[in-house]
Amino acid sequence: MGLGVGIVGLPNVGKSTTFNALTKAQNAEAQNYPFCTIEPNKAVVPVPDKRLDELAKIVNPNKIQHSTIDFVDIAGLVRGASKGEGLGNQFLSNIREVEVILHMVRCFDDGNITHVEGDVNPIRDIEIIETELIYSDISQLEKKIEKLKRQAKGSKEAAAMLSISEAVYKHIEELQPVKTFEDKDSELFIALDKELRFLSNKDVIYGANVDEDSLAQGGNDYVNTLKAHAQEVGADVIMLCAKIEEELVGLEDDEAKEFLTDLGVKESGLEQIIQKAFDKLGLQSYFTAGEIEVRAWTITKGTKAPQAAAVIHNDFEKGFIKAEVISYEDFVALGGEAKCKEAGKLRLEGKDYIVQDGDIMHFRFNT
Repeated sequence: MGLGVGIVGLPNVGKSTTFNALTKAQNAEAQNYPFCTIEPNKAVVPVPDKRLDELAKIVNPNKIQHSTIDFVDIAGLVRGASKGEGLGNQFLSNIREVEVILHMVRCFDDGNITHVEGDVNPIRDIEIIETELIYSDISQLEKKIEKLKRQAKGSKEAAAMLSISEAVYKHIEELQPVKTFEDKDSELFIALDKELRFLSNKDVIYGANVDEDSLAQGGNDYVNTLKAHAQEVGADVIMLCAKIEEELVGLEDDEAKEFLTDLGVKESGLEQIIQKAFDKLGLQSYFTAGEIEVRAWTITKGTKAPQAAAVIHNDFEKGFIKAEVISYEDFVALGGEAKCKEAGKLRLEGKDYIVQDGDIMHFRFNT
């Protein structure tokens, strides 16, 4: 599964600062000059989940293990990257395997921080980046079409794939994103997208990077403009101040909460981004809770019990017998596994059981 989020944006919009905060480590330089990120940065980021803390209060484990998401930060793109401007779009291949794009957009004025286009204009900035993503898709598709033309002479399958490829090409050469292609639900298109991983077909979250005052005020004109655009294209917007998010990294949880409360903010922008990305990826968590650890296990929504068990170990799926299941609400309300058993809240589920978000599970299996 491509359980990843790729971060894109113009230089100096807060991409690397956000990445530093996401990884809770200062391993992606954030300097006030373009192209400081010249190698792709990857990090595994824990998914905030307050339910783990509640379970830990009951079980008192040695450790807590969160679900995780991969974030990939690439060098800032500029206008003309597809033609070699700046560092070109050489790093876009690093985010083809991800499923969601976090598009960082600058939504604040600051004369001390250079803007590569000369001024702040969120919609123009978005169009520059998204045009470069489309150009990258065009380049990929051109190579595919050339290959299919050679194969189509002796293969009906290749001829059919060539037909859908040319239809997609006709669409995106008008600089329309792949996600607006009308025949997206066809088996041929799905197969093509699975192979080429079109960048302009991925789900997008816009990260509106604002200054501290705008964060406290709940936004500004730039953010309002961005939200209106996002609504038109069916994307999400999460507002954050990358500078503050990086400062929060060094604070204890209680200090960070107090800091945000003073700003009038309930939840950090990064937590919102991670949780939104987790949801957009079609993911959910089930839990195991014991003295050794309380742990969240990542599965796709709709996963059945044996396949959920395989996330822990393949042998659990092969020898699956039953799953012992307690809902999170019952586990917390009654105070643990023993009391849930007494109250008849522990269920035995078979191979067809679809695991629910927050289930506490124990698997019975043959070795």
